[in-house]
Amino acid sequence: MTTKNPYRHVGRSPLRKEAREKVTGASLYIDDISYDNLLHGRTVRSRVAHGKIRSIKFEEGVDWSEFIVVTAKDIPGLNGVTLLDTGQPFLARHTVRHVTEPIVLIAHPDEDLVQKAVNLITIEIDPIAAIFSIDEGLEARVKLHGDDNLYSDYSIESGDPSSRWDNCHLVLEDIYETAAQEQLYIEPQGVVVSANADSGVVVTGSLQCPYYVQKALMPLFDMPPDKVRIIQAETGGAFGGKEEYPNMIAGHAALLSWKAGGRPVKMIYDRSEDLQVTPKRHPSRTRVKAGFDADGHLLALDIGFDLNGGAYKTLTPVVLSRGLLHSFGPYRCDDSRVRARAVATNCFPFGAFRGFGAPQSVFAIELHMTKAASRLGIDPAEIRRRNFLREGDVMPTGQVLKEHVDLDRLLDKALGDADYEKKRKRYEIENAQGGPVVKGIGICTFFHGSGFTGNGEAVLASKLGLKLLPGGKLEIMSANVEYGQGTKTILSQIAAESCAIPYEWIEVHQPDTMVVPNSGPTVASRTTMIIGKLVTRACTQLLDALRDKGSLGKEYDADTFKTAADAYLAEHGALELVVDYEKPSDVTWDPVTYRGEPYSAYSWCCDIADIEIDRLTGEIRVMDFVSVVECGQVIHPLLAEGQIEGGVAQAIGFAIYEDVILKDGAMANHTFTNYIIPTTADLPRIRVSFIEFPPDNYGPFQAKGIGELPTDGPAAAIAGAVGQSLNEMFINRIPIFPEHILDKIPEIASASETAT
Repeated sequence: MTTKNPYRHVGRSPLRKEAREKVTGASLYIDDISYDNLLHGRTVRSRVAHGKIRSIKFEEGVDWSEFIVVTAKDIPGLNGVTLLDTGQPFLARHTVRHVTEPIVLIAHPDEDLVQKAVNLITIEIDPIAAIFSIDEGLEARVKLHGDDNLYSDYSIESGDPSSRWDNCHLVLEDIYETAAQEQLYIEPQGVVVSANADSGVVVTGSLQCPYYVQKALMPLFDMPPDKVRIIQAETGGAFGGKEEYPNMIAGHAALLSWKAGGRPVKMIYDRSEDLQVTPKRHPSRTRVKAGFDADGHLLALDIGFDLNGGAYKTLTPVVLSRGLLHSFGPYRCDDSRVRARAVATNCFPFGAFRGFGAPQSVFAIELHMTKAASRLGIDPAEIRRRNFLREGDVMPTGQVLKEHVDLDRLLDKALGDADYEKKRKRYEIENAQGGPVVKGIGICTFFHGSGFTGNGEAVLASKLGLKLLPGGKLEIMSANVEYGQGTKTILSQIAAESCAIPYEWIEVHQPDTMVVPNSGPTVASRTTMIIGKLVTRACTQLLDALRDKGSLGKEYDADTFKTAADAYLAEHGALELVVDYEKPSDVTWDPVTYRGEPYSAYSWCCDIADIEIDRLTGEIRVMDFVSVVECGQVIHPLLAEGQIEGGVAQAIGFAIYEDVILKDGAMANHTFTNYIIPTTADLPRIRVSFIEFPPDNYGPFQAKGIGELPTDGPAAAIAGAVGQSLNEMFINRIPIFPEHILDKIPEIASASETAT
């Protein structure tokens, strides 16, 4: 950190709230919890990408009378997973739209026997023509969603780029592609559910968004909220992969329990099934056309951003929206146009993943800026500096940048930490000598909006509770979950700082829809900024109550607070309060025209990747990585650094290791053996530092979001470094594999000979 810390708890790194339980093995994940009279559930799925179900046959080999069997005809309510719409069925009844679509559910007390029975169910499907690519979806020869197969079609226009092309010194146009990526959380999807008409539905599971699951299950059983209870068990990672899919697996287990008269049903996916059936990062294709003057100033910008949405909408429109709103980068351009489309195909549904559309679009604009610098003979760092947004500039949405953004300072810090200028010059000289290794250094500057886009937070109308406990302790009542990122710790620090009491006095209630109010989902880098702000407001109201009706004075220490709290409880009884989200008065957004302020605050970052390539094998190694982050006040520096390091590691995988191989729209490489991710041996030292711009944002103690930011930029920085190492020959698609490098090696040799 480069700023002095005026706080007692904020800006410090206390022991995580759940650390001791996790490192000692005391934490109970869903597969650790024991249940009496338990049934084990499994799903039987389509093996056809698109077709009509003709028959379901149960072959001999088990006593089917011992099994609970559920098909679509057994569903008591709505056969649609309620999310943005209800188009995705819990169980296909007549038509399947992707490989692995669920059709039959079975359960039995014997886990081995239920697995045997899965292989004895034969589903006959008459195939229908299927489409898998963005282009095939746009052709709409097979119609999956409306007449044009578009889940969403958004656009932003500012000025008139078409009027500027003739006056540009350079007009550069190219296409960039990114593949799907798997979240690969440590703990697979899992739930235990009991459901019957009398007691309702109770779900305990590994999940991000308890109230999303409740919203999905209420219409499935035609039940009110108080009859559908969702409890978050300890959760072993998510990265967006447990935002929407728990709706599906919880619904399946609930349907089995419902038919079994309320017996608890456990569904825990093994790794292979989890990889095959759960949503992943959307594949993308981005066309960027940009015009520059001779000095590298951006004069016109025209972007087309397309996502493969898969067989059902899920959260695709929201992912598309965020990708669109990050596609133009942290640069001023008065004449710009962006169009974004999400296309229906017969791939499995794609969905939420850390970064939420921004990693795809940031990769495109940032690699394009690096290529433009190459064409203009300008350093990649310098072309960015000449185009940076500054306070008072207008973004393509019409948002005026009100905060003091010092991207020059951000860039200078990163360049210095990376020793960028010396390395870039040295690598150019060394690469020209034709040794066995070539090297490159690449750069990416970018931002990420904190919280839900546009009016999303106002629509959510989040609520948070705070309860006064004996001994001056406080309990935070929130639906925002801990899944490894530090929710319990961060919210406790904010509460302790707000009330000037010890961090150890703060407790966080486990998310449970019967007990905690709906503070919204644990997504979109909103926990610290949005929910943390609710914590500060709740603490303010609690202090007011202790002062108005209790003995707490204006000045107090921890012991005085404890005495006043106990006196209040003795005289007045419980002190519990709930606060509501308040939309900032200066934030407006029109979701039709896409004009206004899509985010009340942005976090900013500059990444620099230092790589080397083996000319013989084409292997890319990231040797050093620098990330300089501006996210306002850092609440817990150690956790924040870990967030950046982990996000960068995932993004390195996105850039050069991970490739979801799609065969008939399904994941073909669905094991750890053939889905390759970087290990610790493949990662460089990731050097993280934080700076802070003059504070001016909505967050608690001027904190902004951080969790999604680190996945946005590394791929473009790495691809830019690859381009330098290959004599300015850039590869426009990630992941970049050795075979892509080897394809370029003859071109390098040819270019060198020509130059000689």
